Amino acid sequence: METLDILIIGGGPIGLACGLAAKKAGLSYVILEKGCLVNSLYNYPLNMTFFSTSERLEIDGIPFMSINAKPTRPEALEYYRRVATSRELHVKLFEEVQAISPNGDTYTVKTPRHTYNARHVVIATGFYDIPNLMNVPGEDLPKVRHYYKDPHFYAMQRVIVVGAHNSAVDAALETWRKGADVTMVIRESGIASRVIARLKPDIENRIKEGSIKAHCHSVIKAIRPGEVEISTPDGVVTVENDYVIAMTGYQPNFSFLENAGIELSKDEKKYPAYNPDTMETNLPRVYLAGVVCGGMDTHVWFIENSRDHAEKIITHICG
Repeated sequence: METLDILIIGGGPIGLACGLAAKKAGLSYVILEKGCLVNSLYNYPLNMTFFSTSERLEIDGIPFMSINAKPTRPEALEYYRRVATSRELHVKLFEEVQAISPNGDTYTVKTPRHTYNARHVVIATGFYDIPNLMNVPGEDLPKVRHYYKDPHFYAMQRVIVVGAHNSAVDAALETWRKGADVTMVIRESGIASRVIARLKPDIENRIKEGSIKAHCHSVIKAIRPGEVEISTPDGVVTVENDYVIAMTGYQPNFSFLENAGIELSKDEKKYPAYNPDTMETNLPRVYLAGVVCGGMDTHVWFIENSRDHAEKIITHICG
């Protein structure tokens, strides 16, 4: 069995950046992705506009041309697809890694299709695959969605949106503008301060005028087919409901990291252990790249501020 120089887990933008850096350094590599290319971006809302400008999303200096200053989801998919194909990156899609195990001076990586051997492993798996659950009765009903795609689906429906950050605000405004009866359930005192400038006054004005209802300092207590119980400061309120869009955030696959042997902090943040100068974990020759580095603080790392992880890793490997 061929021994690769690097095996990269995750075919998102940062995984592709690692592949580009490995190829430029003349190292043998393969990128394994459990879904489609840039799977997390594919699962973003259909009409999403990035918060970053296009040049901040570029990898390996390859120009990202966009009609507007801030690109859309379709433009990003087109860009990263063209990067992968034009640079002929070795990417294997729909091949999920099941286990990483040490094998002398190398690591054995198993998938349902193949077994790989590599001297170095880079984990760039992101955080968008596992939603943070509310852990309430009825959360497993089909009407509960932890991913939001298209507002038209919710037209003329009674929708509850859980959360107060960018994704929740986007979902609330878009579904309301398509004719949904929208109620927001917010754990905090109001819309989060980190919500981007173009959205924050819009949602706050819609709440103030009563177009979108909001329960602050509140949480969902139970979900049933035609209604939802909300625990509010004034007591439990029962609201008629067709769909719940739970924008409660997502988390990395911590069990995958732990099973591989990567240490996590003992607090609720679950920060993985790594050297920020080299990105190497407590496991020799196993590296982290991208948003997976932030543990539960998934708002810390983005494409734009983790692109240099690829260069750090390849520099350390070659050095």
